[in-house]
Amino acid sequence: MSTAQAAGAAEVSGRTWLAIGAAILGVFMAVLDTQITNASLPEILGSLSASMEEGSWMSTTYLAAEVVVIPLTGFFLRVFGARAYILVNTVLFLLLSTLCGFAWNLESMIVFRALQGFFGGALIPTAMTLVITRLPPGKRPIALAWLMLASTLAPTLGPTVGGILTESYGWPSIFFINWAPGILMFAGVAIGLDPQKHHLDLLRKLDWAGIGGMILGLGALIVFLEEGNRKDWFDSDFIRSMAFLAFGGITVWIGTQLLRTEPFVNVWLFGRRNFTVSSAVGAVVGMGLYGSTFVLPLFLAQIAGYNSRQIGEVIMWMGLPQILVTPFAA
Repeated sequence: MSTAQAAGAAEVSGRTWLAIGAAILGVFMAVLDTQITNASLPEILGSLSASMEEGSWMSTTYLAAEVVVIPLTGFFLRVFGARAYILVNTVLFLLLSTLCGFAWNLESMIVFRALQGFFGGALIPTAMTLVITRLPPGKRPIALAWLMLASTLAPTLGPTVGGILTESYGWPSIFFINWAPGILMFAGVAIGLDPQKHHLDLLRKLDWAGIGGMILGLGALIVFLEEGNRKDWFDSDFIRSMAFLAFGGITVWIGTQLLRTEPFVNVWLFGRRNFTVSSAVGAVVGMGLYGSTFVLPLFLAQIAGYNSRQIGEVIMWMGLPQILVTPFAA
């Protein structure tokens, strides 16, 4: 390849950068909402007349829905195209965010949070897909650094933003604030990406048994891990049933993926050492990052007696090292 050809291959249009930037903003918005309720839990639960244990389901259902939809996103991108899929999920995420702000009891909040997590979770892997498919190798480290910053900084800023908004404008504002980045994201994707042809015929090839097993298995696993300690693990009939459903569902899911010629999740990738090691490292980092940003606000609220703003101001400092380190990672 000549120098001119190499330069041409490395050129990226402004529209492409706009779309990728908007998609990364969507990741920040979706991940932010996994933690934004933590500092505001006392106010939310007081308004909904719920206990702290009951209120934990707001985070559990959101996270479970995110985990379920992420493996399906690659398939739906092939069916509907990136532009349509991202725009539809953005609109539905914003609508569900609004409904969360208007929730009238705990049950309605849990349902709205689960649906919000489902549509928000779809925004997370689409950004990575755009970076890999729309950028040449030489440009990817820059975008990946910004994507990493968005996905790691959002959990630490979530309680901060939530605490400040709750103290200033009331807890519903932590959901309504999504409209600001959401509108920017919608506009960026609409302008930056061209419409693609839909391939609805692929829906007929979808492995419904595998999807059912995945939804059941991953959903039950998240509930098992989230609620196990509160209910004394296997001393609880509920936790034992969740463990059984998780094992059965995941077994069906993995079994169908191993047997199908075109699985919607290629589990054979875990046979590659680099893929497996990087996945394990990502899991450990996620456990430390998300675990600390969930447990610390609860400690500050229940034990230290901090209000929402004070909790947010403490958690905010956890994000400072990430801002300093990420540019060097690029």
